[in-house]
Amino acid sequence: MRTTQPSVLVIDDEAQIRKFLRISLSAQGYRVLEGGNGRDGLAQAALGKPDLVVLDLGLPDMDGQAVLRELRAWSQVPVMVLSVRASESEKVLALDGGANDYVTKPFGIQEFLARVRALLRQATGDSRQDVVVRSGALAVDFAFRRVSLAGTEVALTPKEYAVLAMLAHHLGRVVTQQQLLKDIWGPSHADDSHYLRVVVGHLRQKLGDDPTAPQFIVTEAGVGYRLLDVRAACSGP
Repeated sequence: MRTTQPSVLVIDDEAQIRKFLRISLSAQGYRVLEGGNGRDGLAQAALGKPDLVVLDLGLPDMDGQAVLRELRAWSQVPVMVLSVRASESEKVLALDGGANDYVTKPFGIQEFLARVRALLRQATGDSRQDVVVRSGALAVDFAFRRVSLAGTEVALTPKEYAVLAMLAHHLGRVVTQQQLLKDIWGPSHADDSHYLRVVVGHLRQKLGDDPTAPQFIVTEAGVGYRLLDVRAACSGP
């Protein structure tokens, strides 16, 4: 049985909208977290581990669709998009990108709260993710988008980080080439496996990882890649 009230993270650059939602959600007993831009919102999502995210698309530092893609690389927390963008293409893009619901502004608060309740009912414990994932000496910190090796920070490009973060989210499990390409480069690049090979090659160089005797990134021939779960690897006979 739940001993604390559910938490809702509101990512919206409009202070008045955040205030309105904070008052409305708090009145229903929810704990409310806030992010005024995409980066703050992603950090709050990692650190605060909300039960639900309400996401605006028109953010000042990055598009909300990009926030959704980054969030989905490491979390399955339910996401409700709340946006003035009413076109079918925007809705399809968000829903295909992992949003659980899409509400257009202006909106009725009672319908909004009903949708919040519905998403929380559907949520499972799997929506809560570790903030830091470790594989041996390698650590991926989702809150601050930092990667460190034996305590020393490793500088990665955005694509290198995105690939490693997605592997870390599925620690010990194979992530297919097509899944990585589709989620990171976009659906039109699902067959461009050379993009992925180049990025994985650079990652291995920066991590000092020998592909013939990998400590971190394992190639599953013809399928994809896996970030080694050292604990699982050491638990056998």
